[in-house]
This record gives sequence, C-alpha cells and structure tokens, in this order.
Amino acid sequence: MDALVQFTNQSQGKDRIFRATQYACALSVYLLRSSDRRDVAAKLKSLENSMSTGRKLLRLGNTVNAIDAAKRTVRLSDRVLCLCLTLANANRALYFICDNLLWARSVGLIRHVDKERLNLNASRFYFYSLVMNLTRDLYAVLQLMMQKGRDAHLKEKMDRHLNESPEVAEVIVPQLDAFVFLLIESLKSHPAVALDTVKNICDLFIPLDKLGFYKSNAGVTGFCGLMSSLISILTLARPGLRLKP
Repeated sequence: MDALVQFTNQSQGKDRIFRATQYACALSVYLLRSSDRRDVAAKLKSLENSMSTGRKLLRLGNTVNAIDAAKRTVRLSDRVLCLCLTLANANRALYFICDNLLWARSVGLIRHVDKERLNLNASRFYFYSLVMNLTRDLYAVLQLMMQKGRDAHLKEKMDRHLNESPEVAEVIVPQLDAFVFLLIESLKSHPAVALDTVKNICDLFIPLDKLGFYKSNAGVTGFCGLMSSLISILTLARPGLRLKP
C-alpha cells in the first residue's frame, strides 16, 4: 500500500496541471460563446474533455491515498481537526470510488451502471468533503484570531487603526471594524490558511452547481476551478504554503 500511496502522490502534480488546463479551457469556451471563433471554441472543448478523461485515469489510485489519509487524521489529538479531516478524507475516498466507476464505464469495462446516479453521488461526496474542509479552515481562522487577540502589540496596532480612521468608526460599528482588522492580520500572518480557505470556497461552486443548490454558469465554474487549481499548484510547488495537518 505504501508504494501505491507514494505513486499517487507523485501523480498529483500532473493531475493539477491537467485540472488547471481543463478549467482554463472551460472558461475560454464560455468567453468565446458569442464570438465568431467557433472553431477555436470547439478545439478548446475537445481539449477540455481530453483533460477530464486524463484526470480520471490519474486518479485511479487516489481512493487508497484518501483512506490512508483518513487513517492518519483519525489519530489526531485535536478532536475538531480529527472529526473534520477524517470525515473530509472519508467522503473524498467515496468520491474517488464513484469517479473510478465512471471512468470504467466510459472505457467500457463495466456497462450496467447508472451514470447519472454515479455523477450525482460523486458530486454529493465532493460537496461533503469540501464542507468539512471549510469547517476546518474556519476553526483554524478562529484559533489564529484568538492568538492574535492576546497579542499586546497587535492590540496597540488595532487601537491606532481605529483612532486614525474616525470616519470609518462613524459608519461601521467599531467592534465589526476591529473584527475585520483582526481577521485580516491573522490571515496575513498565516497565508497557508488563507490560501486553503480561498481554494475550498472556489471548489465549492462546482458541486453546488451540479447539485442544483446554486445554479451559476460555465464561466463561473471555469474561473473558480482555474483559481483553485492554480492555488493547488502553488502549494505543491511551495510546501510551506500548504495547510497542515
């Protein structure tokens, strides 16, 4: 199993490049929808489909990777992190199972499978995984804000900020202004939390659209998918920007 986990970890870079290309094509096709460049749009749509198919092939071993991650997070001493990350990884594993079955059906390895139902279940598991990841992000942000709130130097900086902006205090409730200031300072000091939160929010629009909870369009989905893919590539290239555990 360790060899398989190591192999799937090595394929993550390719998957993220494929994903960025896929959503870049989707966004480009949407932007070209009202132009006369239909031939270009058709080629981009074909490339998008090829990237999607290639990603399904690269993700064949990711179920084992997600199960292995769940086995590690279930041993975390922090109960909130343990619950959020274990449920996120468990739903991620179920998502990959559905995704692998969809790939097997697309290449003809299995036939008696309800494609629409599998797609719906995959979107549900993906959605649940993202919700748990975002809950973890919120927990991390609140912890950072509590730590910063006890920082005497930051309190002085906050007081100066409020005193230097009396016109803001007249419009905005001072407590709200202080909360926003503390939030921004916390995220600036820990960019890994900020990047992970933005990435998960962007990703959330994809299953929300597929499940019908929030209908957007191909342009929004393409843009959000591209942004989250670029953040994933950045955190893979610079591990220090990756939120741990």
